[in-house]
Amino acid sequence: MEKPKLSFWQIWNLSFGFLGVQIGYSLQNGNTSRILEALGADVHSIGYFWLAAPLAGLIVQPIIGLSSDKTWTKLGRRIPFIFFGAIVSAMAMFFMPNAEYFTYLLPPLVFGAVMLLLMDTSFNVTMQPFRALVGDMVNDEQRNLGYSLQSALINFGAVFGSLLPWILVKIGMSNVPAAGEKVAESVIWSFYIGGTILLGTVLWTVLRTKEYAPKEHAEYNKIDLNAPEKSEKTSIFTLIGNAPKIFWQLGIVQFFSWFALFLMWVYTTRAIANQVWGHGIALDAKSVGFNEAGDWTGVMFAFYSGVAAVFSLLIPSIAKSIGRKKTYSFSLVLGGLGLISMFLVEDKNMLLLSISGVGLAWAAILAMPYAMLSGSLPADKMGVYMGLFNATITIPQIAAGVLGSTLIALFGGNPMAIIVIAGASMLIAGTAVFFVKEKVATIK
Repeated sequence: MEKPKLSFWQIWNLSFGFLGVQIGYSLQNGNTSRILEALGADVHSIGYFWLAAPLAGLIVQPIIGLSSDKTWTKLGRRIPFIFFGAIVSAMAMFFMPNAEYFTYLLPPLVFGAVMLLLMDTSFNVTMQPFRALVGDMVNDEQRNLGYSLQSALINFGAVFGSLLPWILVKIGMSNVPAAGEKVAESVIWSFYIGGTILLGTVLWTVLRTKEYAPKEHAEYNKIDLNAPEKSEKTSIFTLIGNAPKIFWQLGIVQFFSWFALFLMWVYTTRAIANQVWGHGIALDAKSVGFNEAGDWTGVMFAFYSGVAAVFSLLIPSIAKSIGRKKTYSFSLVLGGLGLISMFLVEDKNMLLLSISGVGLAWAAILAMPYAMLSGSLPADKMGVYMGLFNATITIPQIAAGVLGSTLIALFGGNPMAIIVIAGASMLIAGTAVFFVKEKVATIK
C-alpha cells in the first residue's frame, strides 16, 4: 500500500504548530543578545551564551528522534513530544525577560542564561518531531510540498515574531527599560504574546492531526510486523556509520550555512548599531540608539522571513523546473552576497535589500535538505536520523559561538566584519551543493 495523498489543509495542519514555535524562536533570535547585554553580558562574550541553543539541539534532538520512533500512544508517536516541548517552551519565554525579578534565586544574568538553555532545549524537543511528522505522513509525490509548506509557515511565524517588539512600540509601549529596570516593556510583552501563540498553534496541530496507527504505518512503509524482532540494539554510532552518503554531503552544506546564520543572529544588532546609529551613540546597551537598532534588527529579520515565506511557496515549482540542487545552490549564493553587501550600507532602509538575499537562502535551508534527505531514510528510523541530521545544524553553531569572540577581537571589535565572514561562509555552502548526489540509499 502507498501512503494516501493528503489534502492541502491536512498538510497545513501537520506543520501549523511550527508557526508558533518559530514565533518564539524568532523572538529569541532577535532579542536574546539585547536582553543578555541589558542584564550585564559583554559583547565580546555574548557568543558563548548563544552556545546554549546548539548544545541543546546536539544532545536533545537525536534522543527525541529515537524515542519518538519507538513511541505509540493514543495521540500518536510524534505529537506527545511536540505538545510537551511547547508547554515548557512557553514557560521559559514567560520567565526569561523577567530574569531581574528572580535575584533571590540567581543573579539576573545567570537566571537569563538558564532560561535561554531551557527555552532552547524545549524548542528542540518540539521542532524535531515536526520534521519527522512530515516524513511520516506525506507520500513521495508530496514531499516537496510538505517541507516547502512547513518552511512557509515557519517564515510567516518568523515575520510576526521578529516584528512583534517593533509593533508594540508603535502602539505605545516603551522601547527602553523603565527607571530601575533592565528590559524594555515591549520586549517583555513580546515574549508573553509569543509564548501564548506558541501554545495555541501547537494545540491546533495536536487536535487536527491523526497520525497513522502502527499497522497503517507498517503497511505504507512495507514493514513486516510479524517478522521476528531483532534483539540487538542499534547504537547511535552504528546508525551514523550506516548513514547514506547524501547525509554527509548535505552535512557539509549545512555546516557553512548554519555557521553563517549563527554569526548573523548574534552580531547583527551590534553591527548595525555601530554602522548606522554610530558607535558612540549605540555603545550603551540601554541607550535609545542601541534599542532602536535592536528593533530594526527585528524588522530586518521579519523582512527576510517574509521574503522566505513567499519564496517557500515557489520552491516546489522552481525545483521541479531546474532541480533541487540548482534551486538550493543559487539561493545560498544570493544569501551570501546579501550578507557581504551589508558592509557597504549605512542607510537602515537599504539594509532591507541586503537581507532579502538571506530570505531566499533561509527558505531553501528550511526545505531543500529535508526534501533531499528524507527519501533516502528508512521509515522506521526517520525520527532518529532527522535528529542526528540536526548535528549538521548545531555543530557549526557551536563552532561559530566558540570562534566568534576571537574573530571579533581580530577585527578590532568591529561586528560588521563578522557579518562579512558570515556571507563568505554562505557562498561556500552554495558551492558545496553541487557536490551532493541525490539518490535513494538502503539502510539496514
